Amino acid sequence: MSTAAASSLSPAFPERAAWGTAAKLRAWQADALTQYLHDTPRDFLAVATPGAGKTTYALRLATELFAMGRISRVTVVAPTEHLKTQWADAASRVGISIDPHFTNAAGRHGAEFHGVAVTYAQVASKPLLHRARTQAAPTLVILDEIHHGGDNLSWGDAIREAFEPATHRLGLTGTPFRSDTSPIPFVRYEMGKDSIRRSEADYTYGYAEALRDGVVRPVLFLAYGGSMRWRTKAGDEVSARLGEPMTKDATAQAWRTALDVNGEWIPSVLAAADKRLTQVRRGVPDAGGLVIASNQTQARAYARILAGISGEKPIVVLSDYAGSSGKIEEFAEGNQRWMVAVRMVSEGVDVPRLCVGVYATSTSTPLYFAQAVGRFVRARRRGEMASIFLPSVPLILEHAARLEEERDHALDRVCNPGDEESMWSPEDDLLAAANRTGSGADLDDLSFEALGSEAEFDHVLFDAQQFGLNAEVGSADEQEFLGLPGLLELDQVATLLRARQSAQKGSSRRKVDPEMATHRAMAASRKELNSLVSAYARKSGAPHAVVHADLRQSCGGPALDQANAAQVALRIETIRRWFVGRR
Repeated sequence: MSTAAASSLSPAFPERAAWGTAAKLRAWQADALTQYLHDTPRDFLAVATPGAGKTTYALRLATELFAMGRISRVTVVAPTEHLKTQWADAASRVGISIDPHFTNAAGRHGAEFHGVAVTYAQVASKPLLHRARTQAAPTLVILDEIHHGGDNLSWGDAIREAFEPATHRLGLTGTPFRSDTSPIPFVRYEMGKDSIRRSEADYTYGYAEALRDGVVRPVLFLAYGGSMRWRTKAGDEVSARLGEPMTKDATAQAWRTALDVNGEWIPSVLAAADKRLTQVRRGVPDAGGLVIASNQTQARAYARILAGISGEKPIVVLSDYAGSSGKIEEFAEGNQRWMVAVRMVSEGVDVPRLCVGVYATSTSTPLYFAQAVGRFVRARRRGEMASIFLPSVPLILEHAARLEEERDHALDRVCNPGDEESMWSPEDDLLAAANRTGSGADLDDLSFEALGSEAEFDHVLFDAQQFGLNAEVGSADEQEFLGLPGLLELDQVATLLRARQSAQKGSSRRKVDPEMATHRAMAASRKELNSLVSAYARKSGAPHAVVHADLRQSCGGPALDQANAAQVALRIETIRRWFVGRR
């Protein structure tokens, strides 16, 4: 191994660094390395946003510890088989030989290797074997995406038993920790004033900081709602609009109706995403797109639809099976337009040319959403922008609005039945189980029957603000937002979005039937205001009713359902000023 080789790595290794970032280590990497080498702690947790360069940091640290004589072996623990190979390839560039094909049955690695790469599941199946290996030589254990140590109690116990003898343990994560109460091994917890223990990172580099430094891309979220029809188990036919307030069960059924391959929502959104990808490729010629599906059956169907839309057969990655890594590498190094996947690329996989995504899954946890978005934010040069298409589901839009919010893993939290993170967790568990077993079965258990769906462009979410009014799919108003240039500086994005919104408002006044103009405009304005109030309530911690009351006190006028167009518009402008501290 060579510290000289490690020092010459790109900050974003194994990819190129974004233009304008440090020639060698980025500032956060150098700072975290200096902090570690000063203290040389046994346990160190580095939380850095996806795309920040955690691999480069870990490999540089490993070469330093080897050179200092503090370790003679390294073990990398990764979530998936694909990431084992990715780590081994990266380490080889700095002279560290890691065996990604090590098996528990083998028991030991060859003399030509400095260590092994294993999965969390592999460790959990034989913790005593890995403990013996760790005891045999001074070892650095790199726990990639360490939050997997809290997936369940048995995994956490196994990892703690296997690596307790390690000389050094480096925990890495790029996404929020789970909010369940399973403690993560080798993570330090501190008791807060509210008597809840929370994880404490030794070094944190968040998305907002990385965005400021030009290390990651800004993200445009394009939300699509529309009309949904389904039949319940009881035989009742239900019609609703995706994005409008309804019960949790109705929201879940409307959401799954939108994702049904026999409706019009999915084809319409995939067509819009393909148009967006075409526009992005004018500035980023190798830009690729990724559709994240709920299960294998839907993934195959989405791929067929995309093939008809784009004229090119997408690459399909169904699960963490043999051959999946090769497909991802083929896509990463190629120029194909689309890849469709179930869970294989939800975490840790580097495909920096991904610029357009479709979140076509009913998985709803904050962790999974953050992992999915992380696939699109890796910047290679300034001006690149990510575009992610979402269903207008309140919970998903809330996750999008929280993109820049740092969250710690909380212990001792009381989970109420209405908590957002337990909303569809049984389905998430079924989804994970189905993909582990390779099942392509429908996970909805036929508890309802989707009858039809239509898509409608709702708005763009950017920098915690909404831009655009409802528009028909294929309309000129929708095309104005799909046609945003693929290369833009951060301030240019907001400027253009405001201009497009103003143009859409003017266009709506000219084109809408005068008898319907007031009704449509008021409905859209009230929906926009309610969305802004929800986002501000999340940001400030105040209840929605309090935010509405503050707006009414500040702007005057009656309650929202009695306010006229001018009064609603004033409240919208007021709360937008509050978002930027002008209160």
